[in-house]
Amino acid sequence: MCGIVGAVAERNITAILIEGLKRLEYRGYDSAGLAVLTQDGELQRRRRIGKVSELEAAVVAEPVAGRLGIAHTRWATHGAPTEGNAHPHFSGHEVAVVHNGIIENHEALREELKGLGYVFASQTDTEVIVHLIHHTLKSLPDLADALKAAVKRLHGAYGLALISTHQPDRLVAARSGSPLVIGLGLGENFLASDQLALRQVTDRFMYLEEGDIAEIRRDQVRIWDQGGREVQRETVQYHEGAEAADKGQYRHFMLKEIHEQPRVVQRTLEGRLGTDHVLVQAFGPQAAELFAKVRNVQIVACGTSYHAGMVARYWLESLAGIPCQVEVASEFRYRKVVVQPDTLFVSISQSGETADTLAALRNAKELGFLGSLAICNVGISSLVRESDLTLLTLAGPEIGVASTKAFTTQLVSLMLLTLALGQVRGTLAAGVEAELVEELRRLPARLGEALAMDATVEKIAELFADKHHTLFLGRGAQYPVAMEGALKLKEISYIHAEAYPAGELKHGPLALVDNDMPVVTVAPNNELLEKLKSNLQEVRARGGELVVFADEQAGLSNGEGTHVIQVPHIADALAPILYTIPLQLLSYYVAVLKGTDVDQPRNLAKSVTVE
Repeated sequence: MCGIVGAVAERNITAILIEGLKRLEYRGYDSAGLAVLTQDGELQRRRRIGKVSELEAAVVAEPVAGRLGIAHTRWATHGAPTEGNAHPHFSGHEVAVVHNGIIENHEALREELKGLGYVFASQTDTEVIVHLIHHTLKSLPDLADALKAAVKRLHGAYGLALISTHQPDRLVAARSGSPLVIGLGLGENFLASDQLALRQVTDRFMYLEEGDIAEIRRDQVRIWDQGGREVQRETVQYHEGAEAADKGQYRHFMLKEIHEQPRVVQRTLEGRLGTDHVLVQAFGPQAAELFAKVRNVQIVACGTSYHAGMVARYWLESLAGIPCQVEVASEFRYRKVVVQPDTLFVSISQSGETADTLAALRNAKELGFLGSLAICNVGISSLVRESDLTLLTLAGPEIGVASTKAFTTQLVSLMLLTLALGQVRGTLAAGVEAELVEELRRLPARLGEALAMDATVEKIAELFADKHHTLFLGRGAQYPVAMEGALKLKEISYIHAEAYPAGELKHGPLALVDNDMPVVTVAPNNELLEKLKSNLQEVRARGGELVVFADEQAGLSNGEGTHVIQVPHIADALAPILYTIPLQLLSYYVAVLKGTDVDQPRNLAKSVTVE
C-alpha cells in the first residue's frame, strides 16, 4: 500500500524523493506528496491527487530544493483521497510527518490535542502524530527523544518518518507493524518503506526491526530497540540477482517465486494486524461501516484466484458464520443472478485486468450488491479503481505464468477479510481472532519450514516422469488446494490432472485408478483425517500409487505403493496455505523432468485480458 521515502544529504534530494516514489507505484496509491527543508530553514510541501507524475509536474512548475526531505504515496484509510488528506502532514510549519499504517486511538488523541489548541486540517489519523510530536517537543526538544515518548501513546500499526525545522540535520523514524529500511550512502543516508525505492542511490541497507526508533543523519545512523537500548542492525549488501526481473540463483522464475512466499506473506500481513485483531481500516475508510451490514458474500474470480475464493468460502462460513457463494467469473457474467440482500461482492485477481472478472464487477454494479471489494496484486489496475474497497496482496511482480506467491497472498488476504467481517459483525467465537492473528504472525516461518521439503519433493517428482494422468484428492478446505495442485501440474508439465473431493471417489473417479495413475492427497490432522484414511485404502486396494502430504502428527507412514511426505503441523484454519507449498514444488520438479518451458507454458498468458 502506502510508500515512504526520506533522505538527508549534501545535495538537493528532491529528485531522489520523486524517483523513490515512482519505484513504489506498484503498491497502489491515490495521492502523493513531499516535504523538503530548504536552505532558508523553511518547510515547503507539494501534494497532488493521482499519480506521482502529477506531483513531479507540480515540482517542475514550482521548484523546491533542499538537503533534507520526506515523501509519501497514500492509500486512503481515514479520509477521502484529497490533497488536504495527502501526506506529508505539518504541525505549525515546524514538524512534518509521513506515515504508513493505522492509528487505532486517533479519535481520542485528536480530542486531547484539540483541547491543547491544535487545529486539524485533515480527516486522517496521521495528523494526530505530527501534532503529538510537536507538543512533545516542548518538553523534550530532541526529535528522537520526542518520538520515543510519543509512540508510547500510539495504538495500532505504523511506519513513520519525521523532520523538523529545529533540527535540520536529521530525520527520525519508527517502525511498529509496518516495514522500514535505511539506505546507507557516502555522506548521505536514506529511508524507505521498501528497499526498491532506494536502489538508484545505494546497494547497502539496514532493516529496522519491530519497535525500532532510528535517527538518520548524513554521516551517522543511530537505532534504539523497543526497550530503549541503543543497538546495531546488520548491514546487508543488495545484489542485482535479487531484482524481481532476474532469476538470481534460481533456475526458473517460478522456483524463485515459490521461495519468495515467506517474505511476501510477511509483507501482506504488515500494517494489518493489531496486537490480537485485524485492523479493519486496512480495507478502506468505509470498511467498518460497510462490513457491519454484510449478511452474505459473493466471490467471483478465474483460475487460481477462483481456487482461493473456494477456500475462503469454508473460512467465511465456518469462522465468521457468513453465507458465501463462489463462482467462476466467465459463468457469473452470463447468467441471470439473484442477489441476496446485503451481499458483499468480492472479486479476486492477480493482475486486476482479467477480462471476465472485470466484466463481472461491472455487471455486479447493476445488480444491487451492497458494495464491492477487490483482492488484487496491482494497485493501479482497473479492478482496484472500480471497486469500493481494496486489499492489496503485495506479492510483488510475478513473472512465472503459473501463479504461486500471488495465490498464497490471496489466501492470506481472504483470511484477513474473514476475521475482519467476523470482528465487525461479532460472529467470531471467543478467542478465535486472537488465536488466528498469532498463527498468522507465525505463518511466514511455517512456510519457510515447508520450503525445506524441497529436496524430498524433488525426489518424489521422479514417480511422475513417465506418467500421463494424475488424480488429486482433498477434503473440506483442502479440496480447493487439491484443485490448485492439479491446475499447477497440468499448466506446466502438461500431465492431465484432475481434482476431486476425496469422498467422491466411489462416485466415479475410482474407475480410473490403477498403477499407472498416481493419486496425490493432502492430509492435515483434522476431524476429516480418519475418513480420508479410508479413501486412501480404497485407492491402494485398486493398485493406485499414493503420494500423501500429511501432517507430521497424522500417524501416516510409508508402505508399499504409499509415499508419505511429512508437512509441519499448523493450525487447521491455515493449513490450506501451508499445503499449497509442496504441491507447487511437486508441479515444478515434474515439469523440469518433463523438459517443458516452466515459466512460459504453451498456450497460456500471464494475464487473461480478453475473453
